[in-house]
Amino acid sequence: MFHDFVNVSRNFRKSSYFIMSRIIAFLILFFNLQKNQNCVSASYRSSSTKQCALVLPPPAKLKQLLEDEMSGKRKSDMPILLPCCYDGLTARLVAQAGFEATFMTGFGVSGVNGYPDTQLVSYGEMQRAASYVAEGLASAALELQKKDGPVPCIADGDTGYGNAINVKRTLFGYGRAGMAGMMVEDQVSPKRCGHVSGKSIISFDDAVKRVQAACDARDEYESMYGEGTGPLILARTDALKTDGFNAAIDRCLAFREICGCDMTFLEAPTSIEEMEIYCKKVPGPKLANMLEYGSTPILPPAELKKIGYTMAAYPLTLLSASIKSMQESLCRIQKGESTEDLILPFDETKKIVGFDQYAKEENRYRND
Repeated sequence: MFHDFVNVSRNFRKSSYFIMSRIIAFLILFFNLQKNQNCVSASYRSSSTKQCALVLPPPAKLKQLLEDEMSGKRKSDMPILLPCCYDGLTARLVAQAGFEATFMTGFGVSGVNGYPDTQLVSYGEMQRAASYVAEGLASAALELQKKDGPVPCIADGDTGYGNAINVKRTLFGYGRAGMAGMMVEDQVSPKRCGHVSGKSIISFDDAVKRVQAACDARDEYESMYGEGTGPLILARTDALKTDGFNAAIDRCLAFREICGCDMTFLEAPTSIEEMEIYCKKVPGPKLANMLEYGSTPILPPAELKKIGYTMAAYPLTLLSASIKSMQESLCRIQKGESTEDLILPFDETKKIVGFDQYAKEENRYRND
C-alpha cells in the first residue's frame, strides 16, 4: 500500500513537473511574442533602436504620422503638408524636398495624360500611376538613405470606378501598388474636379455604402497581409456645393462614425467660417484642400492648424508651376531666345532623375 502510494506520488510529481514545464514554456513564448510586439509598437515611435529597426508598411507609417499630429507629439506649427504628385518624377521631387507625406492627385494624373479631371482616366491607368509614384518614392528613400522607408502617399480613388465591389478592388489594387491610403468620394460617376461646375452626388445611403465598402476592404486587406498594411481611407464629400453645408457635415460625420473612415475631407468650403465649423463638428483627422484660385480660401499652414486641420494638400501647385514654366520655355524657343535662366544645369537634372544613384549601383555590380 505504501509503495503504491509512493508510486502514485512520483507519477503525480512527474505529471505536475510536465504540466509546469509546459506552462513555463508557454509563458516564455508568450512573453517573447509580447516583446516582439512591443518592438513593432516601438518602431511606430522611433526607428533609432537597433533591436527594433523595423520599417513600417506605408499605411502604418501614415497612421502613426496622423496619430502624432492629433496627439501633439509631432512638433510643428503647421499641419502635415501634402504637395501632390502624379508620376515618378514629381514623387521623387516631393521626397527629395523632405516632405513627410504626399498625395497622388487624379487631376494631375489626368492632366499629364492629356485629359481633364472628368474620370476619362481608368482605374487601370490610375493603378499604374500609383505604381510609378510608389517606385519614385522608394528610389528616393534609398538614395537619401532614409531609415524609416519611403514617404507615405494617399492615392486618389475617385468614386471607386464602379459599384461597391469596384471600390474594394480599387483599394486592393492601390495597396498592392504601395499606397498608404486611398481617397473615395460621393460624386456620381463620371466625377469631375471638385472646384468646377456640373458636379452631382449620390444619395446619402449610397455614399455611406460606398465608404463602408472602402473601409471593409481596408480591414480585409489587413487581415490577409498583416497589421498595418491596409491602406487608410480618406472619405470625401462634395455635398456642400449641391446639398448645402449642413448636409455635407452630416455626410462627414456618417463616414467617420458609421463607416469608420480614418480621415475626412469636406471639399470646397467657401469661407473660413465653414472651415472652422467643419473642424469643430467632425472628429478625427481632416484634410484642407489648398487649390490656388479655387473656391476655398488659401490660408497659411499655421492658420490651418489653428483652425483644426490635420493635413493640407496642394493638389495642382506642381502641375500648374510646371505648365507655366514649360509655356515660358516654349515661348522663348519660338522666339529664338535663351532658356538657361529657366532650367537646371544638366548635372543637376541627371541627379534628380536618378543617374547618380544608377551609376553607383552599376559600379557595385560591375564584374571587371
